[in-house]
Amino acid sequence: MRENKDSSHSHTRDGHPEAASPSFLLPTSPDEPHHRISFTPGKITITDEMSIPWVFRNIAKDKPDHVAIERKSSIGTWTPVTWRQFEAEIRSVARGFIALGLHVGDNVAIMSHTRYEFTLFDMALWWIGAHGIPIYETDSAEQARWIIEDSHIRFAIAETNQMADLLAPAQRDFDHFERTFVIENGAQNTIASLGRLEDDAEIDRRIDNLHADDLATIIYTSGTMGKPKGACLTHRNLLHVAINGPLDDNLSKLTGGYQRTLLFLPLAHSFARFINLMALYCGTIVGYSPDAKNIVADMKTFKPTYILAVPRVFEKIYNAADAKAGRGLKLKLFRHYAKVANAYSRAMDTPEGPSFALKAQHRAGDALVYQQLRAITGGNLKYAISGGAPLGARLGHFFRGAGLTVLEGYGLTETSAPTAVNVPGAIRIGSVGPAYPGCRVTTNDDGEILVKGDHVFVGYNNNPEATSESFTEDGWYRSGDLGSIDEEGFIWVTGRKKELIVTAGGKNVAPAILEDRLRGHPIISQVVVVGDKKPFIGALITLDPDMLPTWLANHSLPPMSVDEAGNDPQVLAALDRAVRRANEAVSRAESIRKFVVLPAEFSVQNGYLTPSLKVKRATVLRDFAQTIEGLYAS
Repeated sequence: MRENKDSSHSHTRDGHPEAASPSFLLPTSPDEPHHRISFTPGKITITDEMSIPWVFRNIAKDKPDHVAIERKSSIGTWTPVTWRQFEAEIRSVARGFIALGLHVGDNVAIMSHTRYEFTLFDMALWWIGAHGIPIYETDSAEQARWIIEDSHIRFAIAETNQMADLLAPAQRDFDHFERTFVIENGAQNTIASLGRLEDDAEIDRRIDNLHADDLATIIYTSGTMGKPKGACLTHRNLLHVAINGPLDDNLSKLTGGYQRTLLFLPLAHSFARFINLMALYCGTIVGYSPDAKNIVADMKTFKPTYILAVPRVFEKIYNAADAKAGRGLKLKLFRHYAKVANAYSRAMDTPEGPSFALKAQHRAGDALVYQQLRAITGGNLKYAISGGAPLGARLGHFFRGAGLTVLEGYGLTETSAPTAVNVPGAIRIGSVGPAYPGCRVTTNDDGEILVKGDHVFVGYNNNPEATSESFTEDGWYRSGDLGSIDEEGFIWVTGRKKELIVTAGGKNVAPAILEDRLRGHPIISQVVVVGDKKPFIGALITLDPDMLPTWLANHSLPPMSVDEAGNDPQVLAALDRAVRRANEAVSRAESIRKFVVLPAEFSVQNGYLTPSLKVKRATVLRDFAQTIEGLYAS
């Protein structure tokens, strides 16, 4: 399944990689889009003796006084943790795990928000040859039970007593599930107190006996449909993306080598876990923000130089800024300079660049609008990494024009997160960039994106049939996504293969472009475009309860609930105008003819969003089947 030598340089023991080469098209059939192969040479080939603890033990030895992490205190300040301190805590917990009887290859569940202890327990398990198996903090008891059963969990680390209670029924039902430790009840100290100092030699023996192709973790796909499958990722998979990452090299040159990143997306997700490993490897100082309510406050105090987020976060920022502008002159000012930012960014991609007049307008916009937008992120933020779903050119150009360049990437749990990414100096907004270093990306005759490289997983846990179906006969991983590769090797994703809508008239419609444009309206939260085997395209729309009150006030409308707003003539007229604007991007046969406003927002809690905030389309289509039929009743 794996093509093993996509990287061009070997790793040195001192950990200093060479610079990555630019991406290019492999000379197969570059003029035939379905046969183009985007390839970026890697910096380092992961060798057999390398494992995650082997690499980070070396870093702790070589740079003991370098700050690895800053921990947030109860008063909102950040306390540095050096590699010397971090490794001491890792070993302390690892000794406790050995005392508990954990063997090489054992699985331990971690159910927690993104916080320091998640990384600590994850590392300590790797240090003894065991595996941390993440369970989303939002998972139901049934989902958690499935992960515990399928991966044969022995112990669990839960952040709160409430999470421990959710796991308790499975602990009673499965003999292999022995005990749950609770972080807020002192799990770290409880486990560490069991250890013996003489077991340090056993820790090092286990690290030295690990190999690159040994299992590192199983990440259960949150899944937009069906039961989650456990993607088995090896040390080679995760180290390849962490060590070959092009972002820190490029960003360091632009910021004088000083990098800070604040993680707030779930570490249970492959995207955040990859960034965490990459940042720690590259010397970026990492902070953790476990509560979404505190993200803005944490950014102001931590002052990150780059962050990662999913598109919904950027949509929220834009819509909040639009709503905060109020009405009248202020609103006109914001929207005018939003257009200026968009035009300025687009002009950056032309040979002649922005005109003198556009530069003057952009300077004015920076003083009046853009600086305020950047200030809420701490003032040092220049770049953001977006993944998990399509960002769309609209938001990409706005944020770059406003001084925050969003580097859109693409990948899946099965590819250890990244398989393509834009980088500073090589950006095509709207694309997901060229192939990630050491990776190959192509498309088949159906337009499905196919992937090869050392980052591709080895298979699904206990599911050989699904594993076999995921690969072509010649070893390419089938992503399930549709896209194309341009003549410069940039990859453009157009939608999910399973989400492609075929109308009764035979028209193929990719819903993503319409959904992206509609979500740009301040009060629209989510959109699901429908119409498979139907005479025309329709849409299900949910309203954003956070944005709705401000928008109503700005339009001199009385306060109303989401349910009331969904039936209000003036709100519906505004949504109708938004639909007409979205339809400008597609042909008449692809345009939305009718829409309906649902009475409640989609959320992770009600089961309509994955933890990475993607809509579970199959669940929505199933639960709202009667509503969809009502769209076509007349």
